[in-house]
Amino acid sequence: MYNTCVRIVHDTTEAEDIMQEAFLSAFDKIKSYKGNVSFGAWIKRIVINKAIDAQRKKKDFFEQIDDNCSVIEDDNYNIEIDELNKEKINKILKAVNQLSAGYRIVLSLFLFEGYDHDEISKILNISNSTSRSQYTRAKAKLKEILVENNI
Repeated sequence: MYNTCVRIVHDTTEAEDIMQEAFLSAFDKIKSYKGNVSFGAWIKRIVINKAIDAQRKKKDFFEQIDDNCSVIEDDNYNIEIDELNKEKINKILKAVNQLSAGYRIVLSLFLFEGYDHDEISKILNISNSTSRSQYTRAKAKLKEILVENNI
């Protein structure tokens, strides 16, 4: 959960604060836990929501998206993390951290946390197409950064 939070807010100190707030909030709302999902998933959702709220307050959340732009799908670019050594993994993580907040959050929620675009759109209060566009653009930008750095 901490790693998820760091990927969203991009600041370890802020992530620690958000984690504390999330756990306090979960403790206060423990009676509302209905058991429909695992307890860990319930708390993780609280952590993600707190991190996204903190990010929204920074006002640099999402880049403007032109409604007329087309979504570019790229299914040919896959990173097999198991095959990479630790040095390359660290370089990739640094490249991910260079993405804008909007790109980084959607990419993290989709790739690292396993949410689909419907879930991401509900979490972030954006349209499904915006989630897909942000993800596609994030992948393209990440590829660009990786190529520039010869990774």
